[in-house]
Amino acid sequence: MPAIEVGRLCVKQLGREHGKKCVIIDVMDKSFVLVTGPKKVTGVKRRRVNINHVMPLQDKIEVKRGASDEEVNTALESAGKLKDMTPAKAA
Repeated sequence: MPAIEVGRLCVKQLGREHGKKCVIIDVMDKSFVLVTGPKKVTGVKRRRVNINHVMPLQDKIEVKRGASDEEVNTALESAGKLKDMTPAKAA
């Protein structure tokens, strides 16, 4: 299993944002992380999440701890992951 760390891409497993991808931007303690979508890209708001409610993916981007949504968006774009983050449109 990939480590829970800053910059790790994840999928939310529970809650209203179930199934949406997000990025860990801060590890608060052993049980909680701060994630963001960013909201404009994936629809996931910046929020504190229990680590048991996210599934880490293999992918990781380079962002600093506590990065803003604009910085995360820029890092996703430069890593070529922006298209992977957007949810699939229902046909």
